[in-house]
Amino acid sequence: MEIKTVSIIGLGALGILFAHHLTKKMPQGDLRIIADKERIRRYQSDFVYCNGERCEFNYLKPEDLGEPADLLIFAVKYNGLNEAIQAVKNQVGEQTIILSALNGITSETIIGQTYGMDKILYCTAQGMDAVKVGNRLTYDHWGMLVFGEREPGFVSQRVKRVAHFFESMAVPYEAVTDMNKRIWGKFMLNVGVNQTVAVYESNYGEIQKVGAARDTMIAAMREVMVLSEKEGINLTETDLKYWLNVLDFLNPEGKPSMRQDMEAKRFSEVELFSGTVLEFGEKHSVSTPVNEELYRRIKEIEAQY
Repeated sequence: MEIKTVSIIGLGALGILFAHHLTKKMPQGDLRIIADKERIRRYQSDFVYCNGERCEFNYLKPEDLGEPADLLIFAVKYNGLNEAIQAVKNQVGEQTIILSALNGITSETIIGQTYGMDKILYCTAQGMDAVKVGNRLTYDHWGMLVFGEREPGFVSQRVKRVAHFFESMAVPYEAVTDMNKRIWGKFMLNVGVNQTVAVYESNYGEIQKVGAARDTMIAAMREVMVLSEKEGINLTETDLKYWLNVLDFLNPEGKPSMRQDMEAKRFSEVELFSGTVLEFGEKHSVSTPVNEELYRRIKEIEAQY
């Protein structure tokens, strides 16, 4: 079954970037942005811009009826996930494939509790250096979507369907057979990068060079490596080098989402990063002092809002 219709919920950096690209490739009615009435009003009055170009999106409210989407992409922040799950119920049908591009290692399971794990492919977005200020998104590298089945070692027909669609839409992607390791690897990167840049009040450039910030970042990532072994994922030094290489190609002036949130005095996804590390550390009786300190400092900053 060919993918013809796509629904996206969430117009943060990733949602805008991919939706803007797809609007140039798909018939307008086949790409839907799901948003509530107030958000749609704001988007239509203030507009949304991607690298200076105004985005022309087709909006649907959660209550709008119609044919389910062939592909549904979650691109919201973690603290908006539960609301988003309810908002897309009219987009999910028997054949719908769901991708979650959220940070962290839990969103697929949470979505699957409502719609069934049989509809979900594991997914992570990597290599993006987008910065969103207000309604304007700018980026140099838009990265790619990496996806695959939860079970390792094979490429399913669902994976092939999504890969064929992305190929036809010129969307950068990689279909892999080790998504558990890839998701944990991206989690390791986020734990190091997002939190360190936020605490040091800097940008990617600060952690691309030798110094205290990069040392902190790598130390936080190594704590995730230890926990991954306890969980049977077994991230290695090779994985660490892979993700550091991904980081080194980002725009030095770019900033991760947590830094952007804290600049705007929005509460961050710290519970998704060091909060999760601390939970796994307690579960396995593993010390995680670097993430404990990052957690403390981020909460301290947020308490001043």
